[in-house]
Amino acid sequence: MRWTTLATLIATCATAPLAAQASSSASIRIPFQKYSLPNGLTVVMSEDHSTPTVAVVITYHVGSKNEVPGHTGFAHMFEHVMFTGSGHVPYGVYDKYTGGVGGDNNGGTWSDGTQYYATVPSNYLETVLWLESDRMGFLLDSLDEAKFKAQRDIVQNERRERIDNQPNGRNGEVIDMTMFPPGHPYSWQTIGSMDDLKAATVEDVKNFFRLYYAPNNATLAIVGDFDPASAKAMVAKYFTDIPRGKTVVRPNVGPSSLTGEKRITLEDHVQIPQLTVVWPSVDMHSADQPALDLLSDLLGGSRTARITKALVYDKQSATRISAFQNPSENIGEFQVVAVPRPGHSLTELETQIDSIIAVLKRDGPTADELKRVKAGQQAQFISGLQSNLGKASQLANDQTFFADPSYTFRVQYPATQAVTAADIKRVANKYLGNMRVVLSTVPVGKTDVASHADRSTVVTDPYTEKDKASEVKP
Repeated sequence: MRWTTLATLIATCATAPLAAQASSSASIRIPFQKYSLPNGLTVVMSEDHSTPTVAVVITYHVGSKNEVPGHTGFAHMFEHVMFTGSGHVPYGVYDKYTGGVGGDNNGGTWSDGTQYYATVPSNYLETVLWLESDRMGFLLDSLDEAKFKAQRDIVQNERRERIDNQPNGRNGEVIDMTMFPPGHPYSWQTIGSMDDLKAATVEDVKNFFRLYYAPNNATLAIVGDFDPASAKAMVAKYFTDIPRGKTVVRPNVGPSSLTGEKRITLEDHVQIPQLTVVWPSVDMHSADQPALDLLSDLLGGSRTARITKALVYDKQSATRISAFQNPSENIGEFQVVAVPRPGHSLTELETQIDSIIAVLKRDGPTADELKRVKAGQQAQFISGLQSNLGKASQLANDQTFFADPSYTFRVQYPATQAVTAADIKRVANKYLGNMRVVLSTVPVGKTDVASHADRSTVVTDPYTEKDKASEVKP
């Protein structure tokens, strides 16, 4: 199983081709019905008989931001534990009754939520609902010290692979520690710290499960080829008797602690330096989110995006440019990443990026640019809704974070299509200012290649050779 972001998780569900006929907001509609069980479980169902398959998604409203300092990584660790068997389902049976019948299953964890999903032939819907209910209601019946330690070791290895021993793997961790004050719910990565993972106990994780993996903190979505009356009876049969949990108190999330520009140089085991510029932006509920999302597409990514075209193709000073707006439930970050070509410096790239952004802030985008990025987002959004799994994931997450399964296609998509050039210009000026983090990731011993190295604070990799030597070798 994997740890990911909400945007990545939804993107992985987009497996069908683009529907040419869905070209306007009026044509994007997902019929659904929503109801709740007495124990607080919210259920969203949408029929689609185009294929003999059904997708089942459960989103739990818990992610890494619900953790506390000293106990990070629990949300992601539990994503792993959920696949080790439950009270009436031995280890391996879940995969047998999903992947073994031609379907698939997986899960994902991010800062604000954890999602589990399965796609199976229609006649296996009841089986999947039984499997999911047993995990929700009886997982702790089978969780012992041996299972916990095995999964803890796997997560520790995942951290080594994705963070500690991955080129540029610690960039996000360093950025978030710089953007937010100590103890801030968004100041640590979903994977957690190695020290916290090592110190975690089976009872710690059980307490985490008892609070957050309750029906009143979950949304169940069913999309595909099924009969609603039969599905409701199945949901009632398998989920009604699971007791409601305690009321979850959401963490108090303050703003970024930045008061101006912070310049950081990270020495890492990389061959090529990288520049990352990050501005605090807005959360997923903000009215400025659609304009910022389009702004990121205007700046980086495709061949025609402003920074990509100028630096990769025209000046050929960079090999790669990316830009994205990453909204979480309570905060957001706008990021531009640049990798230089040989013979070009990070200082040069930063100067060029700032110059391009300054022009956009002064003049705004052209009509053709705005039309292009809107079309690209329209294609991406519609494509993501064409599989049963894509729709189920969207419905479940919209209910979880907006209390409205239709929010994205009913509110956010039309808002994106209504963004004007003036909106783009306004948000660029409002958010892409001097309050930012400028991170230069450089090869060990080459701090002088950082962008404006004389003004940058050097951070070294805390995962030292001593730490590596102390690990038990296989």
